[in-house]
Amino acid sequence: MADPVATYSICACDLAAGHWGVATQSKFLAVGSVVPWAAPHVGAVATQSYANPRYGPDGLALLGEGLSAEEVVARLIGADDERALRQLGVVDGRGRAASFTGADCHAWAGGRTGDGYAAQGNILVSGATVDALAGTFEATAGAPLAERLLDCLDAAEAAGGDSRGRQSAALLVVERDGGYAGLSDTLVDLRVDDHADPLGELRRLHRLHDALFGRTPRDRWLTVDDALRAELHERLARAGHDSLASWAGVENLEERVDGEEAIDPVVLERLREAT
Repeated sequence: MADPVATYSICACDLAAGHWGVATQSKFLAVGSVVPWAAPHVGAVATQSYANPRYGPDGLALLGEGLSAEEVVARLIGADDERALRQLGVVDGRGRAASFTGADCHAWAGGRTGDGYAAQGNILVSGATVDALAGTFEATAGAPLAERLLDCLDAAEAAGGDSRGRQSAALLVVERDGGYAGLSDTLVDLRVDDHADPLGELRRLHRLHDALFGRTPRDRWLTVDDALRAELHERLARAGHDSLASWAGVENLEERVDGEEAIDPVVLERLREAT
């Protein structure tokens, strides 16, 4: 029998923003390749313990047919002869949640659900880990979903976490057309596969992702007046580029550039740091 995906996770959504996501951490190699699944306006699924990876795509397909989170859990485990070994969390497209922990999952194992989230874990130090996932999610309403999920993981780890230790972590958030160039539904998909401090590394990667692909509201962009235009030309020339778009393409900041009449403050800061 395969090793259990000893982990804690939270499936959640922000209905107002149109975001669904999963965050997870585990003493397991590349937990992000097994546990998290999500589709915008459909729902999110976390499959773990002696994980059945089919629960991910099959669960999303059932959610897409209009089944509720509870109905999806019942359908998935009802067709699985090894359901006693499984752990599963589901949030549907309306924010309804369900969590299942099989009777043979290793202690401590269990879950909690609430409005817009399902939190669960197995082989944990105690139930305080799951309580921290749930409590932190409830306490951070109004913040972006990705940040809330990261805060949930940090709180869960501080409360005890996986009794076997730490190894990998993952964050997945989806939004219709919210991904790269508006051509993908994957808003955030970050994975730390093997690291001494997976949550610290996941947080670092998210900061980098936000710097490259985040969105500064257009009303906060800076107008490029004569003085700023002269500065930009000087700095770009120093960097060996004849346009902001050219430099931004090399720095992977092209998603934050739109013409030359205004500039995203994040782009300006990075250019100043680089030159």
